[in-house]
Amino acid sequence: MKGLWKKPLLKYLAILGLALILFSPLYMYFSDDVSLLNSQYPHLTIDPSNEVTVTIKLGKPRHWVNLKDISSYGKWAIILTEDWAYYQHQGLDVEQIKVALNEMMSADRFRGASTITQQMVKNVLLSEYPTLWRKLHEIILAQKVEKVLSKARILELYLNSIEFGPGIYGIKNASLHYFKKHPSGLSPRESAFLAMLLPSPKRYYVSFKKKRLTKFAALRIKAILVKMRMGKIISPDQYESELHSKFSWEK
Repeated sequence: MKGLWKKPLLKYLAILGLALILFSPLYMYFSDDVSLLNSQYPHLTIDPSNEVTVTIKLGKPRHWVNLKDISSYGKWAIILTEDWAYYQHQGLDVEQIKVALNEMMSADRFRGASTITQQMVKNVLLSEYPTLWRKLHEIILAQKVEKVLSKARILELYLNSIEFGPGIYGIKNASLHYFKKHPSGLSPRESAFLAMLLPSPKRYYVSFKKKRLTKFAALRIKAILVKMRMGKIISPDQYESELHSKFSWEK
């Protein structure tokens, strides 16, 4: 009797599991109206413990800056560092996912393969807590976002919502905090510094806190400037000049 009872239960659980696998992606795709982001804005609220709550509503938040008002150096330093194929993919960079999986399988190293679109979705539409379901939701919504928002709008949303240090969200706040200037005036080296922070902004904030670049930060900024030179965002002469310049706060 006990065994007979278990068989229907196992069958029911198997059907339920299959239904979740098949219908969860559909639910995730249709449950969020991402088209709202064409006309509404993410408003970030930071509590005393630095937990962030995002509310999508009409009206630009105070820290908002339009994409056209951000230095081209600021935009391209971050694109080349975070997602060099941004203008080629449709939300997912399949080649980078393959590379990341190969590295993970070889146990050589582990890195993320999230595109700018995925990062924007995570920051603006989803919770910060990393779970398998959230990652699946992120992947699905990234592809939906690419269908209804322009690349320019996605990039603008991303640059206005990412973290650049403890409690520092958005490129306008970051530019004011680190360099006391509007993001329209960011230099190539200042842009490279902001791009350097992004993988781990709280950890890499130490360079600014101690008023001197760590060895890692200096090498990373140089590597980003090299990318900008190779991408013809800056000239060879600009590269040499920026490489040997210093920030106003740097010892």
